[in-house]
Amino acid sequence: MKNENENVSHDESVLQIQYYFHRQHPLVLVAEQSNEGLKAHCDGCGELLSAPCFTCIHCNYHLHKQCAEAPLYIRNHPLHPKCSGARLFLRQRPYPDDSVYGCALCKEKRNIFFYECHGCWFSIDIKCAQLSSSFKFSQLSKHDIHQHPLTFIKSPMAIDCPILFILHKKCLDELPTKINHPSYHIHPIFLNRSNSGCFCNLCQKQHSGPFYGCPLCHFNINIGCALPMSIVEGKSRHQHPFTLFRRRGSFICEACGIEGNYISYICSTCNVMVHKKCTSLPRVIKFSRHDHCIFHKYFLEDLTRQDCKICFNEVKLDRGSYSCRKSGCNYIVHVNCALEDKMLYEVIEEEKQCEELEEKSMQSSIIRVIEVNEAGEATKIQHFCHQHCLVLADKMEEEIDRKCDGCMLPISNIFYYCLECPFFLHKTCAELPRIKQHWFRQSNATLNFDSFEKCDFCHRHSSGFFYKTEYWDMCLRCAKVADIIECEGHQHFLFFDFKYREKCNGCGANINKGAFRCGKCRFALDFGCLTLPHSALHKIDEHKLKLTYHDDKEQSYCDICEQYRDPSLWYYSCSICDTSAHPKCVLGQFPLIKDWVTLPFYFYHNHHRDLKFFRKVEGFPECSFCGKLCQEEILKIEKFTCNFIVHCKCRRGH
Repeated sequence: MKNENENVSHDESVLQIQYYFHRQHPLVLVAEQSNEGLKAHCDGCGELLSAPCFTCIHCNYHLHKQCAEAPLYIRNHPLHPKCSGARLFLRQRPYPDDSVYGCALCKEKRNIFFYECHGCWFSIDIKCAQLSSSFKFSQLSKHDIHQHPLTFIKSPMAIDCPILFILHKKCLDELPTKINHPSYHIHPIFLNRSNSGCFCNLCQKQHSGPFYGCPLCHFNINIGCALPMSIVEGKSRHQHPFTLFRRRGSFICEACGIEGNYISYICSTCNVMVHKKCTSLPRVIKFSRHDHCIFHKYFLEDLTRQDCKICFNEVKLDRGSYSCRKSGCNYIVHVNCALEDKMLYEVIEEEKQCEELEEKSMQSSIIRVIEVNEAGEATKIQHFCHQHCLVLADKMEEEIDRKCDGCMLPISNIFYYCLECPFFLHKTCAELPRIKQHWFRQSNATLNFDSFEKCDFCHRHSSGFFYKTEYWDMCLRCAKVADIIECEGHQHFLFFDFKYREKCNGCGANINKGAFRCGKCRFALDFGCLTLPHSALHKIDEHKLKLTYHDDKEQSYCDICEQYRDPSLWYYSCSICDTSAHPKCVLGQFPLIKDWVTLPFYFYHNHHRDLKFFRKVEGFPECSFCGKLCQEEILKIEKFTCNFIVHCKCRRGH
């Protein structure tokens, strides 16, 4: 803004000025604010008066010092390129025979000073002129909306390399560089781009690529919200077309139940109003956290209260949701809860895909049923994981601590066993599907039987069954845990929250990949604590030690390692002998590995031969690494020519 000021003549001796628009009296400078304040408004900008300012002691006329010193005219204003070189002259309202238009930026016609072009009647308020004169308005050319040159491709099908920025030719040709948007009446908004993207004030989402924005108010709208389609059609998502319906206020989207602003779409046939993004909601999805496909509905006919199975807040009956159609299944979730993470669902275009997915999940681990009883129960089977036939039994002939070779937990209830070797499977473990879509991610997990593997969820090594995907390995103990569970250690049910990032109440460890948490109080567990066995044996006590969740003592110590034990965390105890110990001290380092399991040589990187695991060892041989006596959990080579033996805890030696 040019600093030529012909409005003011000074009288330095009395600190007063003679102002151009108020010639009848001089204006006196008020340099400092009094305690009572200046309860008046500036006649220049209309804002509440504050020092320094000029005021008339004879009449009610006041000006901020900045407004009083505003130039009589300005040249080449960036918002007025039409009359190049023309001056904009300062005026005041009201004005005799006033026929000027409202401010070019804010569109208002307020009773304050403004600048006007005598050639085309362009006008801009003094406030907007002061803001915009210091800003460089660089309207982009349509071809500058991307940081790199754009290449015209006649046939997109011929592209054989990945392209990250694509724009229809029609969109580029018809894209205006400046628009007035109905949701934002203050200033025009200009086509712009940012390498880091922009946050859209309408849809409340971060977007990449070009956008429209107001540089003065930092108001941004992404291209899709600024120039929405008037009609949206897609019979695979909704059977009727949606029509654009602009509105000044907010509304509740009937597809997802969330409030929206300004831009909505209506289906006059179904009589529903939805967000722009909800015009393309998938009708059917396969959600990883439910066994069946779930379908979108705009309202529910059930008159009873229903809670979302993800966030456990109420699902409004007259708002959109996803629910299961299977008879007797009352699974229901909010739309946004179901679609929040794209890794957890798959869009189903045709309903017959639901049947195909269910058939795939029913593929049994039992290769062949050899014999059945009168009740139709398989009593002799051939299982994919074992070379011999397995026979059904309901109890052990001997009181031996046998473990299931699937989940590595003690054998109980009904189980299968091998007549030729010590191999056991719980009936439930034997009947698991070979392919499973686990709720943790929408991808096929395949059942595998490896001699030694580490679970990515409880972080324990196991020699049992694993469900595997290209992303993770999950032991059978963790795979059997549902996403909504009841736990003996807490009075309320728990549900898995992918966003949880605090501490586990069982072990006190930091959690960074989600946890099972309570919806009613601040309680959460990780996979490791949730899958701890309810009881365990240890030589320190003749009785079984029970997993215990609370300790009233102020100070506690572990009877195995004799170190301090936090009484607020879970532990194992015997109420008869008053024994208590850390879970890791009771279970050892490898509670889910059977004796004689072979560990690959890289597990102990100083010895290039496969090692076998033994929970106990006869005698007291010396550890080949630390030299101390070995008593339990050791690795050794089963060859007469080699006497290598090492503690498991020493396996990662230098």
